[in-house]
Amino acid sequence: MNKLIESWEMIAEIQWVIFIILCILVFSSTAWFIWHRLKPGKLVKELQVRTRSWWIMCACFILTTVAHPIITHVGLAFLSFALLREMYPLLKLDSRERNVVLLCYAVIPVQYTLAYLGMTTLFLAFIPVFMFVVIPFVLVTRGETEGIVRSISLMPYSLVAWVYGMSHLALLFQLPEIPGFTAGPQGLLLYLIFLVGINDVLQFAWGKTLGQHAVLPRVSPNKTWEGLIGGVLSTTLIAVSLRFLTPLEPWQAALTGCCVAVAGFMGDAIASGMKRDIGIKNSGNAIPGHGGYLDRLDGFSAAAAPFFHLIYFFGVTSAG
Repeated sequence: MNKLIESWEMIAEIQWVIFIILCILVFSSTAWFIWHRLKPGKLVKELQVRTRSWWIMCACFILTTVAHPIITHVGLAFLSFALLREMYPLLKLDSRERNVVLLCYAVIPVQYTLAYLGMTTLFLAFIPVFMFVVIPFVLVTRGETEGIVRSISLMPYSLVAWVYGMSHLALLFQLPEIPGFTAGPQGLLLYLIFLVGINDVLQFAWGKTLGQHAVLPRVSPNKTWEGLIGGVLSTTLIAVSLRFLTPLEPWQAALTGCCVAVAGFMGDAIASGMKRDIGIKNSGNAIPGHGGYLDRLDGFSAAAAPFFHLIYFFGVTSAG
């Protein structure tokens, strides 16, 4: 694949996907502007706000991805921290659990350091094996059992979802070299970011235009079968069209795109259920038009680990 700008040291595949993202953002911004001029309304205003936020989020994701791997790992670690920092106050944890919360925060740099150093075996076991036991034990040592079942359920899950899951984005940089694959970990990272982001947009768009039948009416009434199916099919097609960022064959890219779309929906649905139980609509207001970090990153936390293992199985194991 030829570079768009030959003078850039950035590899051709990365240049092309950045160009595609910019074209989509420009097209969307222009379309919403014209729509707002012709027929103002609540929906188009919401779309304009969401698109402005996507400009900022895409810029941050792209800069973090193409920067030095250390910066990429630090940026991803910050996202895990932001997710925990946003969710823990909403859970109304007991003040006596403060030391456990601090322990959960301390897990973040350890997990991402393991990813950066390529200590894959320990990376995969640190949270779901060791911390899964350590955190409940620390909760028990406080000497009181009231509310301990809830805490034992919440704390390890928060680490698995928002640290362990998200940190698989960083682990993409430790994949073995795959013959004939030139886009590298940056290409894979941008590929996943684009798929999860566009899946969220497409499910929202299909649901708003055609949605009639709710998937989970008591959990998230706005999520419809039409939006889910339309988003999954569209994301699958996009995954195949962008497979130049991956070592995947067309059918493998289709399966991976479908899995990412479904996992993104699952992560969103899980977060919706948690927020409904807490009694809130959005987890915060850090991202205008989208809510908080959890409202936008729930799909990544669910899709990152399956994506990594699919790439490993199709790209590394099959090639070997």
